[in-house]
Amino acid sequence: MDKIPMTPEGFARLEEELKRLRTEERPAVIRAIADAREHGDLAENAEYHAARERQSFIEGRLAELEDIISRAQVIDAASLSGDVVRFGATVMLCDEDTEEESSFQLVGSYEADASQGKLSVTSPLGRALIGKRLGDMVEVTTPRGHKSYELLRIAYP
Repeated sequence: MDKIPMTPEGFARLEEELKRLRTEERPAVIRAIADAREHGDLAENAEYHAARERQSFIEGRLAELEDIISRAQVIDAASLSGDVVRFGATVMLCDEDTEEESSFQLVGSYEADASQGKLSVTSPLGRALIGKRLGDMVEVTTPRGHKSYELLRIAYP
């Protein structure tokens, strides 16, 4: 089994979701199924079918979270430093075409969120950044085409 790199914050969010599903969502859907059964004929009971579908989703998500957490490799970027881009680094890039600057933190794929400035290390840009040094040019082919960036800053929290 492959390890899944993850920040401590990302790992904590997954554990919180797992706990919430186990302690709140699962018991609530079990109660909803029991209540729907009391309404009679299950074949035509929309509440029952909706609750069973919700239960199926919850059980699937629980299994997925347990698998991810069991394979998680928590990497604390605060303990890292240097002038080479690695997992957990926050980088500032300058788009060579538009001169627009953007900043991203390289995180695991299960915690990536571009709107929050969190870029997956498995994304095309994330893979291209790994191992680069300050001032390097980063060439990447994305779904939107070929892009060039200059690496302006590397920081570790």
